[in-house]
Amino acid sequence: MSGTTAEQPITIRMHPADNVAIVANDGGLPAGTVLADGLVLCEHVPQGHKVALVSLAPGEAVRRYDVPIGHALQDIPAGSWVHERLLQMPDARKLDGLPIATRQPASLPPLEGYTFEGYRNPDGSVGTRNILAITTTVQCVAGVLDFAVKRIKAELLPKYPNVDDVVGLEHTYGCGVAIDAPDAIVPIRTLRNISLNPNFGGEVMVISLGCEKLQPERLLPPGSIPIVDRREPADAALDIVCLQDERHVGFMSMIDAILRSAEPHLQRLNTRRRETVPASELVVGVQCGGSDAFSGVTANPAVGFATDLLVRAGATVMFSEVTEVRDGIDQLTARAVNAAVAEAMIAQMAWYDAYLQRGQVDRSANTTPGNKKGGLSNIVEKAMGSIIKSGTAPISGVLAPGEKLKQKGLIYAATPASDFICGTLQLAAGMNLHIFTTGRGTPYGLAECPVIKVATRSELARRWHDLMDVDAGRIATGELTIEDVGWELFHLMLDVASGRRTWAEHWKLANALVLFNPAPVT
Repeated sequence: MSGTTAEQPITIRMHPADNVAIVANDGGLPAGTVLADGLVLCEHVPQGHKVALVSLAPGEAVRRYDVPIGHALQDIPAGSWVHERLLQMPDARKLDGLPIATRQPASLPPLEGYTFEGYRNPDGSVGTRNILAITTTVQCVAGVLDFAVKRIKAELLPKYPNVDDVVGLEHTYGCGVAIDAPDAIVPIRTLRNISLNPNFGGEVMVISLGCEKLQPERLLPPGSIPIVDRREPADAALDIVCLQDERHVGFMSMIDAILRSAEPHLQRLNTRRRETVPASELVVGVQCGGSDAFSGVTANPAVGFATDLLVRAGATVMFSEVTEVRDGIDQLTARAVNAAVAEAMIAQMAWYDAYLQRGQVDRSANTTPGNKKGGLSNIVEKAMGSIIKSGTAPISGVLAPGEKLKQKGLIYAATPASDFICGTLQLAAGMNLHIFTTGRGTPYGLAECPVIKVATRSELARRWHDLMDVDAGRIATGELTIEDVGWELFHLMLDVASGRRTWAEHWKLANALVLFNPAPVT
């Protein structure tokens, strides 16, 4: 970093070998600005965008994070604004000849003595919230369930003050799906595993239409629901309200049946109380959306530091978004704990490469106009900043889309980069707390799980003061270090897991569940 106050020109260089730096000043820097090293800007460079520190010839690599993020398409004089129109994106790294479990990070000392107040579940998992979630088998029932949930909240929920919320697990799955296609298992197991999320206390209730392809018994077959010894025998029938049942005469008959079915679940959830549990019971999903060039400078490194703290405390952290790590696959396979984990990551990347090829696109389709306006030239640059969320710990496991966690540590959960699909899949894996970083700004939230929002820039944190939970922009100005914000985030996670409300929860902001369905739709 050069410059020490907001009045001075501030540029950030991520590695000594980089030949570009980003401008940190609000509003950018005008032409003629003299940087600390004497370099004079040839033109206005917007905030978050890159300035060439040396003259670059056509074909020369442009380096950020000590990685070639592109090659110059023309002469780029020192002091020029380096943007996506001046760069040729590198080809994707091939998936053969990768380093396999070659990097053995120094063993991090255990972090002991940290706890939160959570809800212990009969299956041993721990929830950070006490929610009645009502599962659906098909999109057709969504309107009916929404009507019923509003009545449950108005008429029943006040009687059960220890229940945090009632959530309908509405989704877009329908009968047009080729349900026996090989990839159809992805949305099915996603829905199944979301129903079993730790924040739902082991209570499973299903709304079915009746004629759908995804019948309740296929969604939740015998043995898929953990036995809840306080409730019913293991062979008890699944709690289903079927709207096409002949006993329902009129719309209100359906609604009343849903309310009757919900009340025993609410009664049981209401008996639960928070208890002190170790920080190792946290299952944290990390994600970024509305990213900018500061994401990899402030918020994501702070999340990475907090990730290392969580792993040291024995917790589980998932990082995801295939296209946003694909260009750093060599970094990830090198950090795998063993060859099997590395090969599992490679398999997920290869599957996704083929998926994109079927759609006749490549990883470059990931970046948005907002990403580019925020200074990210292409997916390579974006990926380098995204990977940092994973910290430095060894990667101990890999999940395919929709799978449920079976181990602790740092896990690569393969998902698309779409905010909503990624969040949905992390919920299915068992996430009980979500960390979401943003530079451009997004009101993203989840009804099923608390979401802590981290702003990459102080200007965003000030403007969206009642939407952002943490201001990581203080790192860019030198007010705080990555470690300072990482510890702040770690302590905030324990508080939120214990019941403190995030801004998204305060305003009841929640995005819809969006299933990843790679199977054909007929």
